[in-house]
Parts: sequence; C-alpha cells; structure tokens
Amino acid sequence: MSALFEPYTLRSLTIPNRVWMPPMCQYSAAPEGPDTGAPNDWHFAHYGARATGGTGLVIVEATAVSPEGRISPYDLGIWNDTQVEAFRRITAFLKEHGTVPGIQLGHAGRKASTERPWVGGAPVGPEGHGWDAVAPSPLAFDDKHPVPAELSVEQIREIVGQFADAARRALDAGFEVAEIHGAHGYLIGQFLSPHSNVRDDEYGGSFDNRVRFALEVVDAVRAVWPDDKPLFFRVSATDWLPENGWTPEETVRLATLLKEHGVDLLDVSTGGNAAGVRIPVGPGYQVPFAARVKAETELPVAAVGLITDVEQAEKILANGEADAVLLGRELLRSPSWARTAARELGGDVHVPNQYQRSV
Repeated sequence: MSALFEPYTLRSLTIPNRVWMPPMCQYSAAPEGPDTGAPNDWHFAHYGARATGGTGLVIVEATAVSPEGRISPYDLGIWNDTQVEAFRRITAFLKEHGTVPGIQLGHAGRKASTERPWVGGAPVGPEGHGWDAVAPSPLAFDDKHPVPAELSVEQIREIVGQFADAARRALDAGFEVAEIHGAHGYLIGQFLSPHSNVRDDEYGGSFDNRVRFALEVVDAVRAVWPDDKPLFFRVSATDWLPENGWTPEETVRLATLLKEHGVDLLDVSTGGNAAGVRIPVGPGYQVPFAARVKAETELPVAAVGLITDVEQAEKILANGEADAVLLGRELLRSPSWARTAARELGGDVHVPNQYQRSV
C-alpha cells in the first residue's frame, strides 16, 4: 500500500490518508458587524473543494480565540455562538465527503491588527478596524509594527481561559481535531523564544519558564477536548537566528513535554518570529526538523514546507521522516491533489459520485 494513502489513527480518530491541508489564512471574514469573524461562502467553497478532492484532514486556518487575537480584522474567530453556527455548515460538508475537519486555535500577540497581505499587510489602527496589540514583552516585531503592551500575569491567565473556551466551541462546531498555534511568531511562539520574550518573571528567562504559557494552554485545551479526539500543536522549530532565538534542540525538548501533557502530534514548521532573517527555502526544506523530532522523541509529527510532488511526499513517509505531510500552496493550486496522487500510486481515496467519471 502507498504510504500516502494508508489510514492514520490517533486516539479513536482514523484519518483516511496522510495528505493533509495545513492552516492558511484567507483574510476573508467580515471585520465588523454581527458576522465578525464568522466563516462565509468563501470559506465553505474553499474548504469544501479540498474535501471533494480527497484530502484526508483539512485544518481550518488560524482562528482567533478573542477579537484581539486575530492577525487581521478579516480573520476567522471562534469566540461566540454565531461563529460556531457558521462553522457547522463547513464541518458537516467535510465529514460528508470523508474528510476530517480540524481547526487551528491561535492568538497573534504582537503581530495582530494588520491589513490583508494583498493590500500591504501593514499594521492598522482604529480607522482600519484595528486595535492595540499585546505580547510577552514590549518589543515590536519590526520597525513597522508598534510596540505592544506587555501582558500581565492576570492577562496571561485570561488568554489561557480563552483558548479553553475556543476549544469548547470548536467541539460544538463539529471539529474532530484541534491544533494549538505555537508557530510563526504569534503569541505562543513569542513566549517560547528569547528573541521576543525578555520577561523576568515565571514566564521568561529559562527554557522551563518560556514554555510555561504553551503548556498551560495545552493543559487548558486538553481538559475540555474529549479524550477520544486528538490534539495537535504547531511549532516553528527554529527562528533561523544565529543566536538568542528558539532552536531545534529546544523544539525536541518541548516535544517531549507536549506529549506528556496530552498532545498527539507535532506540526513542524519554522520561522516567523524574527524579521529580516535569511531562510534557505527549497523543496522540503523544513522536513529535516520534523524528522529530527520523530527520531529523538515518541511524538508523531507532520512535515510541511514546499512539499509539492507525489514522489517527494511518498518518500518522506516511506523513509520515516514524518507520519503525514501537509501541502499548503500546492493544495491552493490543485484542490484535487490527493485524488491525482492516488491515481498515480494506486491508492484509495474518496471520490464524490458527481466526480466518478474523473477516476
């Protein structure tokens, strides 16, 4: 059997194949009004197309646990019941077509309140539906971002509670997998790295202090997320900094702790926390970081990063470098990539009756 099309079971959930869609923000929700942060027809068509294309797991884009946690005013959120109801339409359709619906829960921290990428992505203020950003420390992401307000311990604990509340709503909305966003320089990643965290209290300084917030969020989410459903954590395995940044070695240490706290799979990406760094981008350039976690810990991993062709994806799994692959840009280009790959490898994948003539 093709490794790509072998089902994968975590806890009591079986995902039909190893072709997964990672979270990719669409910046297409209403920025104000009663439907603020709620998915709409764009999101339904976008995620539905990947389900009918045979993708085993679709992880919905970074979805904010509070209004202030959005990356942009146009991001999805899951802090109210209107949003929950709108998500149910999407999760039901994905399940109908054999795809497992997942959701990434996040808070943008100091990288919040920005414009959509196609209009520049610059920070926005009240005139652009924006707000004041918060962070572990009063350090701006770059010279274009404002200095964020430093979170108090009381505010940190409030955000931990918001993650738990969001997980409850995600369950109510029909999601089967929850992923905590600890990557790409957003709030949890900001706490992890000494580049963005210079606190001198119990949330800063040592490795154990810098990972404290991440583990508190995991514990809070795991306490409300059912025992039979898997919990993922996305991490940037490196800041790509020569010094004073988050490192692959720390990622391995964190992975061991995450497993102890009830995380079932590490979604391994890189970067996003330091501006202006040089990243050696190329086919599969992040796979070695996932492979290292898999080799040195007992936590399953998913690999991401310019995984584009069928042979490449199959080889990553066959070589034991990862337990699943996440195809981002390639699934934007080719929503039915999984069905095409199944034809090439002789794998079995769900095909809607309406598309049977394409097999």
